[in-house]
Amino acid sequence: MNVGESEKTAAVPAERGRMDKRRAIVDAALRVFARVGYTQASLDMIATEAGVSKPTIYNHLGSKENLFRHVMTETAAGSNAKTLHVLQDFPTDPEGLRPGLQDVAHKLVDCYCDERSEAVRRLLYAEAVRFPDLFDAVRASGPDQFTEALAGRLARLSNAGHLRIEDPVRAANQFIALIYDELPGMSALGTRPLDPEQVTEVVTAGVETFLRAFGTGTDEERVSD
Repeated sequence: MNVGESEKTAAVPAERGRMDKRRAIVDAALRVFARVGYTQASLDMIATEAGVSKPTIYNHLGSKENLFRHVMTETAAGSNAKTLHVLQDFPTDPEGLRPGLQDVAHKLVDCYCDERSEAVRRLLYAEAVRFPDLFDAVRASGPDQFTEALAGRLARLSNAGHLRIEDPVRAANQFIALIYDELPGMSALGTRPLDPEQVTEVVTAGVETFLRAFGTGTDEERVSD
């Protein structure tokens, strides 16, 4: 092995170690911010939670504000990647439209009710006055992207004659509201477990309501059967 290969090999573990430490800081910061809020959180608390020194946090992510911004946008982007993956199973066959939408809805609820997603959502609303620009940035890196992607899937179904939709973006927002908006109240904003049977009731009712609003005449006959 020559010198160049040795240096390259040594650099890989070093970079991996740096990324692992950065990940530990971000994960610890999210837990601390979610537990005590932005104001009460300190870099000392986060350093202890992450098992690193306070200077290490400064070296990786800077001040508490910069760390908070990074944690919020990175976590939202990660959650968004999970929800976008769900759309790979979005139904295209009109015969399987209802069960397909129910399957997608259940998977979306699992993503929305994930502990990390709920933590970011609570923090986002709690700190909206302090960080109004961050509210917009998180929306742009997460929910807004997903809504556009879902609107595209719904538009295809509408163009194929399987749904009747004039405004796909509004329909996408309404679909999300129908399957999710009851759940934050039921879970106390993600601080207590949801009853799986209640979740199924909400999802089933939400999909039925959506199909009654946007389904074609043929689909409405299928609903009544």
